[in-house]
Amino acid sequence: MEPQPLEQPRLLPWSGPEGKPCYLISDDHGGPVSRLADATESIQLGMGTELLAHAHEMLPDSPRGELRFLAERLSEALQAALRVAESRGRRLSRLN
Repeated sequence: MEPQPLEQPRLLPWSGPEGKPCYLISDDHGGPVSRLADATESIQLGMGTELLAHAHEMLPDSPRGELRFLAERLSEALQAALRVAESRGRRLSRLN
């Protein structure tokens, strides 16, 4: 029997002490830490979606300047990150 390839550690949606990334090394996809990470990621993506909608409502009426430019670029970056997360989630759901 051939050895099974090791799974890649999962980057968790929270940081550890000193802001360092946390990883989960497990073959139990339905374990309590995995379920907590799934729920946390869902909440974080939902918050990102709500903040992005709020920014799209506010930005057209805000005065021109550096702060508005920064907010617009941050909104674009968040929109791209949410699209990547959604795409990856769809691909993962097809694998399971």
